[in-house]
Amino acid sequence: MKVLIDNGHGSDTAGKRSPDGRLREYAYVREIAERVEKELHRRGVDAERIVKEMWDVSLAERCRRVNRHPAGSTILVSIHCNAAGHGQWMNARGWSGWVYRQCSERAKRLAGCLYDATKAQGLQVRTPSRSQKYWTAGFYILKHTVCPAVLTENFFQDNREDVAFLLSEAGKAAVVRLHVEGIMKYIESL
Repeated sequence: MKVLIDNGHGSDTAGKRSPDGRLREYAYVREIAERVEKELHRRGVDAERIVKEMWDVSLAERCRRVNRHPAGSTILVSIHCNAAGHGQWMNARGWSGWVYRQCSERAKRLAGCLYDATKAQGLQVRTPSRSQKYWTAGFYILKHTVCPAVLTENFFQDNREDVAFLLSEAGKAAVVRLHVEGIMKYIESL
């Protein structure tokens, strides 16, 4: 199984930061993606980040990089931080997973495994209802990749408590762990 990891946005993407500027999404998710990649390698998993550049790589190019891998033996996890407002502190909190509206059962299973790994750590999760483990959307990277794909929104970069958690070493370790454990659970389920 090939695990592709996408770290959202780039240094030149407008916004995408906490209101106080301490958390910049492009830098944070790159750090998390690198840690996830290293831990998966340590566990013997073939993992690769698809965006190593610091600037924003177009969504079309990201999808091209994913789609050159065989769909049947590849998965994609796109790592992001959420936001509820436009540059001001907000109240929304928690982790969420997203799949394409017409995704495969494998993508749904991957999203469920990531959800379960998040809940197992006792972390706050946001879902559309109590019976669903993930949200659905038409996000470009989910719609235009051929392998099972999940986009994770790792807490809110415009919530003070979430930002403090994300920037702490314990928070970073928890976000890495939920991705690694969720991916490992998915691989073991095949």
